[in-house]
Amino acid sequence: MLVPNPRGSGSYGITFAQENINNWGSGPFQDIVAGVDFLIERGIADPDRLGIGGWSYGGYMSAWAVTQTSRFKAAVMGAGISNLKSFYGTFSMPRWMKMYFKGNPYVRDDMYEKNSPINFIQNAKTPTLIIHGEQDTTPPVSQSYEFYNGLREMGVETELVLYPREGHSFEELAHQIDLLKRILNWYDSYLK
Repeated sequence: MLVPNPRGSGSYGITFAQENINNWGSGPFQDIVAGVDFLIERGIADPDRLGIGGWSYGGYMSAWAVTQTSRFKAAVMGAGISNLKSFYGTFSMPRWMKMYFKGNPYVRDDMYEKNSPINFIQNAKTPTLIIHGEQDTTPPVSQSYEFYNGLREMGVETELVLYPREGHSFEELAHQIDLLKRILNWYDSYLK
C-alpha cells in the first residue's frame, strides 16, 4: 500500500505546502503516479491490479485520478470533492478555498474549473465506490451525488453509500465496520 504525501500536504515546510496553489489536481496527481510507478518498477505493485482510494482531499484525488487515467482498476472516493465551484458555494468556510485559488470562483472560474474532477467525467472508466456521511458539511454530501450521477451518466460502474447520522469522520462502530467491509469487498471485486 502506498500512502503518499503529495505536494501541498504538510510535514515538509511552507514551500512544499504551497505547491498545490492553483493546482489541486494535476501536480499532486503526478506525485502519486510517480510513487505508483516506483513501486511497479521495483516489482512491489502489480500494474494490472492497481486500486486508488482516499478520504476528504484523498477522496478528491481519487475522483481526479479516475477522470485522468484508466490505469486503476477500482477506486474509492470517501467524502471527496468533485466540483470545486459548487463546493465553494456550499462549504461552511469558503475563504479557505480563496487561499488555494487566489480568489473566489466568480472571479477565478478558470482555476476552479480546471481543477474540478467533474469537468473531466467523460474520461472516467474506473469502477468507483463513493462513500459519504449524510451529515457531512466538509464537504457536503452533494459533492458525492454530483460525482455519482456523472459516473452513471457516463456508464461507469459506481455505487453511492450514504451513512445516516455521520459527519466527516464516522463515529458509530457499526458504520465503521460496514465501511471497511464495503471498501475491501469493492477492491476484491475488481482487483482479482
